[in-house]
Amino acid sequence: MKIIRFNTSNIAPSKIVCIGRNYVEHIRELNNEIPSSMVVFNKPNSAVTDVLRFITPDTRFEGEICFLMMGGTIAGIGFGLDLTKAELQNHLKSKGLPWERAKGFDGSAVLGEFVPFSGNVEALRMTLHINDILVQEAAYGLMIYKPIEMIEEIKTFMSFEDGDIIMSGTPKGVATYKIGDTFVGRVYSKDRLLVESQWSVKS
Repeated sequence: MKIIRFNTSNIAPSKIVCIGRNYVEHIRELNNEIPSSMVVFNKPNSAVTDVLRFITPDTRFEGEICFLMMGGTIAGIGFGLDLTKAELQNHLKSKGLPWERAKGFDGSAVLGEFVPFSGNVEALRMTLHINDILVQEAAYGLMIYKPIEMIEEIKTFMSFEDGDIIMSGTPKGVATYKIGDTFVGRVYSKDRLLVESQWSVKS
């Protein structure tokens, strides 16, 4: 089983539950429709990694605030990258087919360290810098579906195991990347840094 680091311990998430189309400006940049209900999909444990690799020329990064679940509630917070094979996803969507081949492949959930969190989710915000340039930023207020709504909706049809991760959606600014790029993702509570993760893209 693939593991993540949480509070100096190793934890193997059984699954990564992802919320799609959760920021209006990101929906518009990809020319998608605003969903009438929450878009939810899963990545398997085999998708988890702490290494950011170049996959294909069309593979897109999507920076996200991530929540670690324990006892059915948020216990930790981290920064993650949802990697997406964009051309494949567009093809699958055009055929009305599931996204797993484009979203759930091995190494597609790039996760940094998680730290304990029991604070105010309304104060959360994130930034992603690539090669020292700010490419993504967002705050709680820009989410269509808030963290508590996500948890309540997911629980209506799926159980959380301890250590499962919620990837809460990505703001505008997604793009492709190349070998050697340096990523720095940060999650804040207002102006206080909670956690920072760094990756250099490998071949």
